[in-house]
Amino acid sequence: MTGTAGTAGTVTNWARTITYTAREFHRPRTLDALAALVAGSARVRVLGSGHSFNRIADPGPDGVLLSTAGLPQVTDVDTAARTVRVSGGVRYAELARTVHAHGLGLPNMASLPHISVAGSVATGTHGSGVDNGPLASAVREVELIVADGTTVTIGRDDPRFDGAVTSLGALGVVTALTLGLEPAYEVEQRVYKELPLRDLDFAAVAAAGYSVSLFTDWREPGFRQVWVKRRTDRPAVDFPWAAPAAGPLHPVPGMPAENCTGQLGVPGPWHERLPHFRAEFTPSSGEEIQSEYLLPRSAAVDALHAIDGMRHAVAGVLQICEVRTVAADQQWLSPAHGRDSVALHFTWIRDEAAVLPVVRRLEEALEPFDPRPHWGKVFAVPSAVLRGRYGRLADFRALVRSLDPGGTFGNAFVRDLLDG
Repeated sequence: MTGTAGTAGTVTNWARTITYTAREFHRPRTLDALAALVAGSARVRVLGSGHSFNRIADPGPDGVLLSTAGLPQVTDVDTAARTVRVSGGVRYAELARTVHAHGLGLPNMASLPHISVAGSVATGTHGSGVDNGPLASAVREVELIVADGTTVTIGRDDPRFDGAVTSLGALGVVTALTLGLEPAYEVEQRVYKELPLRDLDFAAVAAAGYSVSLFTDWREPGFRQVWVKRRTDRPAVDFPWAAPAAGPLHPVPGMPAENCTGQLGVPGPWHERLPHFRAEFTPSSGEEIQSEYLLPRSAAVDALHAIDGMRHAVAGVLQICEVRTVAADQQWLSPAHGRDSVALHFTWIRDEAAVLPVVRRLEEALEPFDPRPHWGKVFAVPSAVLRGRYGRLADFRALVRSLDPGGTFGNAFVRDLLDG
């Protein structure tokens, strides 16, 4: 990301597929400076680690784009309460190291540990596991600077809580989150090759580990790899459906496996196995576009066969597809709200003209399963349709009006969703 305080310059997302149109870009160094900047601005959006692929963070040409990365980093661990209070700009890799040093752990992590905590939970980001909710499930309290520059704290006993965490940045600037922790644990990871789609027992495969990910390029039916992560304090589960890999692998064929977390069943700390990629590996700007859809888990096999029916079109613009499971949560705007889900993630080539027609065809194929797209990825589902898939949207709309009556944190993305 480029750009300096006071001018938008050229600020892009991680993959350089989005150039933000903001009039100004600011990276305040203190909370007082942040509060004053918010209170003095008509339109504000916050940029996290930039790992979004649409304009969810773009305030528009009359707005101010903020980064909290310049604020003092806070990771205050309370070992007795098993919680950590973490500032909004901290990334999971740094948070995990601090938490682990206190003998504690997070219940789950996303595949990439380089993403910011606040941005991840605001967009419904998740890891995998039949019993693991989205990353927002760990949140116990959220602290926001709202439009008038004051701080609002919303905890789990507050009736607004289920609308305040996965909030799309529409309520204010998240300055800190308190997360629940558990005792540290170890995980072993094994990779299996060539899992057939035919006669797939998806429920059994997904439950074969604490976290399970299936990868395919859709060039042939079935899955090229399955990554099974088992907590060593849990019983082992047989995996008779595919052969174990002979050596370490990268999910994308041809990419170097040394960038990935340890495999071959060698145990390691939770934060060095739950992500797919090593924290010390810094991703470069990716030549990619991403989409993801969460569907009812009971529809997993039917949805996979629907994709298989158009796999030649998908394969032509695809780098890799990952299939994961996510447990239901209660966040009003969570794509996993109220239903145990299967998550279908697509990493496309970086060619929007070629990818978008396939995205539309894919969404048509998945339409019978009521897919909810990841808020930070590329999708074409109309807002009028999305509004029908979130039963608590009216409650969220009321929460936005109460905390941001002037629409300071609204942008085209948010207004399109809420104003219908």
